[in-house]
Amino acid sequence: MSAASSTPRTDGLRSRIAVFVVIVQTILLLAHWFIYSTWIRFRAVPDPPGIDGLQAAVILLAISFVAASLIASRSTFSLVRLFYKIAAAWLGAVNFLFLAACMCWLLYLGAALAGMQLDWPKWTAAIFSLAILASLYGVVNARWVRLRRVKVKLANLPASWRGRVAALVSDVHLGHVNGSGFLRRIVARLARLKPDVIFITGDLYDGTKVNPVEGAAPWSGVSPEWGKYFVTGNHEEFRDPTHYLDAVRQAGVRVLDSEKVDVDGLQIVGVDYHDSIKADRFQTVLQRAQIQPDRASILLSHSPHALLIPAKAGISLQLSGHTHGGQIFPFTWFTRRIFGAYTYGLKRFGEMWVYTTTGAGTWGPPMRVGTRPEIVLIEFA
Repeated sequence: MSAASSTPRTDGLRSRIAVFVVIVQTILLLAHWFIYSTWIRFRAVPDPPGIDGLQAAVILLAISFVAASLIASRSTFSLVRLFYKIAAAWLGAVNFLFLAACMCWLLYLGAALAGMQLDWPKWTAAIFSLAILASLYGVVNARWVRLRRVKVKLANLPASWRGRVAALVSDVHLGHVNGSGFLRRIVARLARLKPDVIFITGDLYDGTKVNPVEGAAPWSGVSPEWGKYFVTGNHEEFRDPTHYLDAVRQAGVRVLDSEKVDVDGLQIVGVDYHDSIKADRFQTVLQRAQIQPDRASILLSHSPHALLIPAKAGISLQLSGHTHGGQIFPFTWFTRRIFGAYTYGLKRFGEMWVYTTTGAGTWGPPMRVGTRPEIVLIEFA
């Protein structure tokens, strides 16, 4: 393709990114203004003319995450990583400070309707302090990766697979927050647990600037008897995923590029994220895989959507991630509105089992409130 023919597409992508950045930045500025205005209103702090130190700090914090994200997409410099971590943590704190501000106004309305007089500076300080405590808890909780064990009974499972254990790892999000050290700890844990097979269901990378080979290298530290298998998530596909896939392969992981493999009598199918989000394409990939419904099969698909398609294709068990369970409140509510019962955990969809994991890492704010990061051990019965 000539440079001239690719220019319109490139310009279109840049335009869409610019519009998205403007929208996100506008929302963040409005949220910070609302938090600031609520604080000075209920704390009875004078709002001086012009811009004082507090106002300048609020403005800088309001633009920090967008600025950090744009820089992080181009640099892995240590100061850039630190800036991104701080900005991402602040973004999570803003979520809870915004909720705190809303709570102050709701309390004010309730008190006004009831004719109550409250000590507003004290109440405001207490509510905003709870927001900060929730943020600190979220940071600690996000670093404590739990181990979840489940048993699944699959029809027509080969006798050799009964009692075997598969490890499911998803949404590590290697980048400026979770580096290769984070993945090393996960892999070291898996090496001690000794699963028979490992499934990695996408978003191994976050999408920020990263050394993909260095990031994936820890996977070479564990060698289950029946292999390690990977499918892409949406974050690998922000750009051309080739460099990510090459790095994963170099670490000894089999990339399932919308294909099926037979592993000791068990059908394992992996569908790329971009193939799974288009119903007709998803259907075509599964038809081409020639799945035998009278034999047990496992589908690796990043997102637990369009479940009717794999169920009709005769899949026995679908393994997914993507949702993070919502990651932090109140997004836990919104995510459940989208994915329903399949937001998290082991559920039935007709004759097919579905396990959706909350994932091991985080995206955006390095916090989890209302969810827990996990790696999963699935025992086949």
